[in-house]
Amino acid sequence: MKSLFFYGTLRHLPLLEIVLGRDASMIDATPAVLGGFKVNAVAEGPFPMIAELSGAKASGLLVKGLSAQDVTRLDYYEGSFAYDLQRVTLSDGQEAEVYVPQAGRWTPDGPWSLEDWAAKSGQMSVIAAAEVMSYLGHQDRDAVAAMFPVIRARADAQVRAAHSLHSAECFHGHVEIENRTRAYSKFYAMDDLVLRHERFDGTMSESLERAVLIDADAALVMPYDPLRDRVLLVEQIRLGPIGRGDRAMWQLEPVAGRIDPGEHPEEAARREALEEAGLTLGGLEKIAEVYPSPGTSTGFYYLYLGLADLPDRSTGIGGLPEENEDIRSHLMSYDDLMARVERFDVAGAPMVMAAYYLARHRDRLRQGIA
Repeated sequence: MKSLFFYGTLRHLPLLEIVLGRDASMIDATPAVLGGFKVNAVAEGPFPMIAELSGAKASGLLVKGLSAQDVTRLDYYEGSFAYDLQRVTLSDGQEAEVYVPQAGRWTPDGPWSLEDWAAKSGQMSVIAAAEVMSYLGHQDRDAVAAMFPVIRARADAQVRAAHSLHSAECFHGHVEIENRTRAYSKFYAMDDLVLRHERFDGTMSESLERAVLIDADAALVMPYDPLRDRVLLVEQIRLGPIGRGDRAMWQLEPVAGRIDPGEHPEEAARREALEEAGLTLGGLEKIAEVYPSPGTSTGFYYLYLGLADLPDRSTGIGGLPEENEDIRSHLMSYDDLMARVERFDVAGAPMVMAAYYLARHRDRLRQGIA
């Protein structure tokens, strides 16, 4: 049996329960202090790191009686963040081990607070941990580490889904998930489900075999210049048309990107406009909060119109090289935009929605512009 000292997120018992796979009442945990170490926030993520520092003290939790299986589970979870065990002596003389980050892996970023972390990221982290631990025995920890940004984004989408605005008057029946298996996971995930659901007459359906694509939430914005009466659109290659065998594999779209964990959709829209098109947006108008394909995917879009200054020099090639983005921007007059939409020369639903929103609100947006 081993004793481990936890100074960071594993002090949050709901998270520790997920990682160890058992209830907190079955975990021998007591407060403890480790001298000669300091805890810092990590710039790259909502979790802390620990490093040796003379005279410093790290408060935490001592967990005793950990089995080899427990340590295997902990190594799998912590290893996904590039942490490894180091033997230490606690301030009261007890021997323990602590997870220390691999040298140079993370950037210290000032003090870290468990309470602040739990309020901002605790729920998301618990959901993400459940997905991470589901891969134990199926994928090595390096593969899970590579997926962790999208795992966190998917988890954050689940947190956001609990506060959605839509469908308040729709039927709220019982759904029974009889079996759910992860058929694939990488950039996206795919789950096979067997489920039953309550019908409108109050009876339960028969068992249904279904599949669902698990995606993160995304923010989309169509920049519009009311003075010049034109929009900016981006063009890039798209996997949907490739997979369908479409003759047109490059598509015109609004600026778009995944919402980072802890990021507000409006913040994501502004960030993506800067990354993809080099634009700093003014006011944002919400167009819609929608599932583009609720029958098959968890993908959820926050769609905006963004007021912007769009001179002729606004176009160019953009995107982040580290994400292998190759994005070309286009300026298009309002009349040209609507003509394309009306002759079905646009295949992306968000762009069509944004165009019709602009058609409805264009006069208001241009009021006072001479």
